[in-house]
Amino acid sequence: MGITEKVRDAGVVGAGGAGFPTHVKLNAKADIVLANGAECEPLLRVDQQVMDRFAPEVVAGMRLAMKAVGAKRGVIALKDHYKAAIAALNAAIGSDADVTLHIMHSYYPAGDEQQIVYDVTGKVVPTGGIPLDVGAVVCNVSTLVDIANADKGTPVTEKYVTVGGAVRNPCTMNVPVGINAAELVAAAGGTTCDDCSYVIGGPCMGYVTDSLDFPIEKTTGGILAIPKGHFLLRQKDPCQSLQIIQAACCQCSLCTQMCPRNALGLNVAPHKAMRAVGQGVDLLENANGIFSCCDCGICTYQACNFGLKPHVVMKQMKQGLMAAGIKPRKEVYGPADIAIDMKRLPTSRLIGRLGISEYDVPAPMNCNLMDVESVKIPLKMHVGAPSTPVVKAGQKVKKGDLIAEIKEGALGARIHASISGTVTAVNDQTIEIKVS
Repeated sequence: MGITEKVRDAGVVGAGGAGFPTHVKLNAKADIVLANGAECEPLLRVDQQVMDRFAPEVVAGMRLAMKAVGAKRGVIALKDHYKAAIAALNAAIGSDADVTLHIMHSYYPAGDEQQIVYDVTGKVVPTGGIPLDVGAVVCNVSTLVDIANADKGTPVTEKYVTVGGAVRNPCTMNVPVGINAAELVAAAGGTTCDDCSYVIGGPCMGYVTDSLDFPIEKTTGGILAIPKGHFLLRQKDPCQSLQIIQAACCQCSLCTQMCPRNALGLNVAPHKAMRAVGQGVDLLENANGIFSCCDCGICTYQACNFGLKPHVVMKQMKQGLMAAGIKPRKEVYGPADIAIDMKRLPTSRLIGRLGISEYDVPAPMNCNLMDVESVKIPLKMHVGAPSTPVVKAGQKVKKGDLIAEIKEGALGARIHASISGTVTAVNDQTIEIKVS
């Protein structure tokens, strides 16, 4: 059995957040495989510690991915202050020149897939395209560990998650897929304030919730407790009236000047989107610039001096275009900005602007798997169709057993039991298992 089939059987998906089924990504031909270890978002600590603790697995997974796509070159991209990870990876790579490191400065969003591709290859992925269009395949470093495990017959049943923000003991823990998020916050000592909201993912691109009653998925990277009323939560609130946009936006274009996707030559122009909303102008002819927005939020969190939210407007426009059946044209608008390096936003500056410096602390990794009494495993943790259950209530399962199969003829991923026990409930959204 080839590695692509093993990866399919193991249910490997993009662990960095996208959740694209990895066996589909590896069923291609590419010149280079890029490992994303830049950990795009502030406060998250998973990738840097995975590279430190599991460097041999990261390198093994890289070489397996290279073999699958026929690439002669593999590059692991990570930030220059990840000193322990750099040392561990160099030791794991050894003297072979097929895999190298690409050391990046700590800027935001360094972990954006398109930034990684450009930084390493000098090529720009077109709007509406994927890295394969420029001969590259990109995998998160945790995904590479999952590929290495899949080669040994071990399916994806666990996830490393950083729990940070206003918690007593920020940490990165190893948990079974399907564990309730509230259990992670409790294991981190609980919150340090009485009234918190939670950012799931990173502070910039993550979503906000007031409830922790949801299961951890294969793509969950972080849970950040943020006190109610904090500046970050106000900036992430999608509400903003048309009257405020009309009154306050002076078309300074700083949002566009600081946009990392605009600097790549992808014609992302948030100030034009703001003008279109304020004046009721149709931006259909500039739809590609809307589609190229990566929702990093720099335009909102750092650029706008009036507290406006251009990234919210961009997201709403993108959703409107997609709902209308409009698709992006595969193109690069122009060459990358010759001053792109000077336009990059230092992560430390963003952290200060967001008011989260007090939460920028280590979150040490505990590799021991957290004990749980039950899990509720979602059937949709990946791009594509929900998986189809192959177990029934009352059935005994062991950790690693297949419990949901890829829907016939659809894009999807297999799902496996993350604990041993008894299946207690099965529906079209989740499978519940309790230790018996």
